[in-house]
Amino acid sequence: MAIEFLDRCNMIEECYEFMLAYAGQGLPSDGGSAAGSQIRQFLLRAAAALTGLSEASTAAASDERMGSVASYQSFISVIRQDAQDSLAAIEMVLAQPTISSQLIDNLNASVHLRSLLTDLFLLGEIVRSRQASGIAV
Repeated sequence: MAIEFLDRCNMIEECYEFMLAYAGQGLPSDGGSAAGSQIRQFLLRAAAALTGLSEASTAAASDERMGSVASYQSFISVIRQDAQDSLAAIEMVLAQPTISSQLIDNLNASVHLRSLLTDLFLLGEIVRSRQASGIAV
């Protein structure tokens, strides 16, 4: 169950890393370029990963090595809200006929996306360390 959560985290993180590189290119629009096609694909994969992220988080927290799922519920609510907010921003960008580097730079700077990434880094580290050590509380 933790694998699905971690896979979703990886897709979102990979998208963010590609977005950083795309933003640095200074492209006025995606204009049918290879990078433009790629940014849309990365954003679509991230959107798919965000859909159901809170359920995947709950499933990962339900693993016996994670301890009491109740101790994670409040934080999973934070993830749910940050994922919804990030998804709204990504869907708005995807709806645009062209995606410039500046638009992606602004998306990168979004508080919602940054909060989500920090959430995923935090819970992801806990999940990975618990999975690796087999520690239960």
